[in-house]
This record gives sequence, structure tokens and C-alpha cells, in this order.
Amino acid sequence: MRLRPIAHGDIEELQALARETGVGFTSLPDNRDFLVSKIDKAVAAFEGRLPPEERLYFFVLEDEESGELAGCCAIEAEVGREAPFYHYRVGKLAHSSVQLDLHRTVDTLFLSSDHTGDAEVASLFLRPAYRRDRNGTLLSKARWLFMAEFRENFPAKVLAEMRGSFTKDGVSPFWESLGSHFFPMEFRQADQLTGLGQKSFIGELMPKYPIYTPFLPEAARACIGQVHEHTRPALEMLKKEGLRWEGYIDIFDGGPTVEAYIDDVRAIRHSRCVRVEIGEADLAHAERHGWLAATTGMADFRCSWIGRGPDEADVIALTPLEAERLEVVSGDTLRVLET
Repeated sequence: MRLRPIAHGDIEELQALARETGVGFTSLPDNRDFLVSKIDKAVAAFEGRLPPEERLYFFVLEDEESGELAGCCAIEAEVGREAPFYHYRVGKLAHSSVQLDLHRTVDTLFLSSDHTGDAEVASLFLRPAYRRDRNGTLLSKARWLFMAEFRENFPAKVLAEMRGSFTKDGVSPFWESLGSHFFPMEFRQADQLTGLGQKSFIGELMPKYPIYTPFLPEAARACIGQVHEHTRPALEMLKKEGLRWEGYIDIFDGGPTVEAYIDDVRAIRHSRCVRVEIGEADLAHAERHGWLAATTGMADFRCSWIGRGPDEADVIALTPLEAERLEVVSGDTLRVLET
């Protein structure tokens, strides 16, 4: 398995992935024209034909044996530049009465665009058949190696929006109790419009005043900051990298947004560059791959697991097969991370 930038020839496989993502996966709608434009933008980003702040870096995980795409992930260089980027900020309002000697604190939701200009790691999806052999870890952590290698192209902070809680029937209690009263449409339609970048209706229709959460049903309040069951592994990986929930949630399904300063992310702090030496085909492999290796080019970026770490001289020995997978030769540089 290896991760690489998406290419124009991946459109059929990408649309197949989009059909499998399910409700609430906003960033990958099943819309061919939109997906084609997404690929066009990503290719332009990797080739350096867009300003750094406008770039979408979209990656795919490729099964070398079958040739199919096992999953995808992405990095948005800066959010909120082309279209408003909204969240609810969970806050509190305090009320008191000296005469009655009462003091009450009420939880509230404020419409916010505080994350404008931050980077976003997004669109992480792995097909069920490939949810094994640490493929999810490869998808998630490869993005940090890319950001570490091209740190100058990203701002100070990074965020990740997590899919919110849904019932077994695919219903969002948070949406049914709140969003549906302001948007005359089904959740799927609002979700699809957001995925297609048509977000102006959010600022136009959502209330500008704080929403008092005690007015919401218990089922909706229970969704605030909670994730979809399929999203929990991704959230745990992000938390291990140092991303934390700071009180921002998705305005549609109530899912949490986690964030961190990029330079504080564990994988970015701990990755380092080493020199490649191609060795014998029978180099000893660890039973469980513990090292990720990524190339240092942008348009030809590659990332995969390797069977060992570098030596004391910061030289990494690769088998011919590993070198072929990463498309490197002896003397090249790799960025590596022990996981």
C-alpha cells in the first residue's frame, strides 16, 4: 500500500469512494462534476500552479496488487478564503439576581467563523475491506509528514472536523432539533450543498443570536461534541497527535472540531530526514511495521510503511521493493517517522 497525490485518471475510483462514504461525510459528495473539479484543483496544487493559501492537497491510498483505491485523505491549506467557514462555538452565559440571591449559568451556541485562515486535515475515508494492517494510520499520519516537509505552505494552526452522531437510521438528532427549523430542506440536501462549497445560505439563514441549549431536546444536547461511531478511530489518532476539542462543533450534526498549533503536532515535531541506501531484497523486516517513510517532492509525493528505521548515521536501508514503491534511489532523502 502506498499513498500518493490524486491524478486525473482516478475519477472513477474516487466517485466509487464517494458513494461509500455515507451520510454526514460533507467533503466528498457523490457529484461527478464536483469531483472532477476537485481533482483539477488538487493537481494544480501539487504542481505549484496555485498560491499556497488556495491549495487543496488531495491524496489517495493505492493497493499495488489490485490497482484500486483503498481510501483517501486531504489537506486544505487555508479554510474560509473562498467561502465562509462556520461553526458553533459552545459557550456560557451567566445570569444573577442579587434580590433573589440566585446565580445561573446557561450553555449556549454562537455562530462563529473563528477558524478562517487555519489549515484543515479532511476527507479521510478508508474502505471497510482495507480497515486492517494499519492502513488507517498510514492515511492519517502521511498528511503530517507532508505538512512537515512543506511547512512554509501552511499557517499556524490546523483543525479537523469530525462527523457527528447519527441514529442507526441515519438521522441526526442535532439537525432535526435545530438546523431543520432554519433550513427548508432535508439534512442530506444541506449536507450536499455544503460539500459542493455552496455555504452562503448558512450565514443568511442561521440565527445571529446565541442559542440556549436547554431549549433543545435531550437527544440533540447529547450530540454536542460527539462523533459518529465510524469516526472514533480517526478521532483517537488525531488526539494522539495533540489535537484537542476547544468547544467548536459542526452547525449541522454537532460533531466536534479538534485543533492544534501545527508545530505542536507530534508527528511533525518527531519526523526527520534521512538518506536512502538500497540494500538486499532479504533485509530483515519487523513483524509489525513501525516506521513511515515519505518522499520530499511535492508533485511526486509518496508515503508507505517500511520494515526498519534509520541507523545512527541517519541512513535508511530499503529493499528494492520498498524503493520501487516510494520511487527513490540510493542517495535520495526520505522523511521518516516512528509510530
